[in-house]
Amino acid sequence: MIKIVKANEGQKISYSVNKNWLNIGDQIMLNLKSREADYDVHIDITSDEFGALGTGSGLYYVAQVDIPARQYTETEVENPDYNEEEPYSSKTTIKREAVPFSIDNVTLTLFALKEGVIYE
Repeated sequence: MIKIVKANEGQKISYSVNKNWLNIGDQIMLNLKSREADYDVHIDITSDEFGALGTGSGLYYVAQVDIPARQYTETEVENPDYNEEEPYSSKTTIKREAVPFSIDNVTLTLFALKEGVIYE
């Protein structure tokens, strides 16, 4: 299950999780698996003065999504291109395989909604 952090006191935006998808306030759908990369991914979800949500600059923070860098397993295997005639050729090489994405590693930080803004 996705990790939830409440950054401050107050009413938070609604959200739901379905497999690898995160729905924020019925306005933004994020496929978290497709956002995973070889580096940490941070997504800001903000609101304008009218309650419209976006992933970028806005007036108010609503939520933040943090996806840690993709992890790999490494296994030493025979090098199919090995050539004993070449001085720098190696008999083995490292095979890297990505660890399957897990939503359990994702953190959703929720911020209190700005009073007077209608989030629809």
